[in-house]
Amino acid sequence: MGVTGMGVTGRGLLILAAGLLPTATLAPVPTAAATTIRLGGVRVSLLPGTTQVITVNRTRTWHARVTLWQQNASGWQAVARARDGRIGYGGLVAGARRHQGTGTTPTGTYRLLGAFGTHAPATVWRLPYREIQRGDFWVEDNGSAYYNRYRNQAGGGFRWWLKDGADTSERLTDYPTQYEYAINTGYNFSQVRHRGAGIFLHVNGKAATAGCVSTPHWFMQAAMARLDPAREPVIAVGR
Repeated sequence: MGVTGMGVTGRGLLILAAGLLPTATLAPVPTAAATTIRLGGVRVSLLPGTTQVITVNRTRTWHARVTLWQQNASGWQAVARARDGRIGYGGLVAGARRHQGTGTTPTGTYRLLGAFGTHAPATVWRLPYREIQRGDFWVEDNGSAYYNRYRNQAGGGFRWWLKDGADTSERLTDYPTQYEYAINTGYNFSQVRHRGAGIFLHVNGKAATAGCVSTPHWFMQAAMARLDPAREPVIAVGR
């Protein structure tokens, strides 16, 4: 998908290729086993054990209200809310109908799998985390076995040198603002070609994204500090 001159971006991290997450933690939300609720006007498919949810409710064009919810003894409570969230410049589309390069953000519920960024790991972060290194890419080469996976160019297996085309992968070090903090989602974990790769939750750039969800810096800091894999966190995108 790439990043436009306005600073838009949209990817999603799965670290299976790097060997940093067990396979069992990387599956997308199974719809058959999910319980459906509504939070912040957004339909959410809860996994058994899900007690943390981020909802993304589009308010106009590519703007969105992004809320972090936690369930406690009193029910679901909003613990952080950003009114200056962003979605893709192409708007929203059902995840199963999405096509790579359209700048659309997929609707639906997806696991929050792990995180990456420009900082060294912090002890308060519970999500699996990878600090971005030189040569790290998110693979969007449809001919690669690593499609929609995190990969360093030194490991090979994808055409990292391609530029400005349908199979161009994203060099993560090119976007230190957006990827200071980024959380990966389970969108297209099954690697359906041309459906799109790298749908992240990350720090706002200058405008819309190319398919991700972005939020202000402070919200990403709050999410990184609170999200816990033991609470089966998910992100739900709606209208």
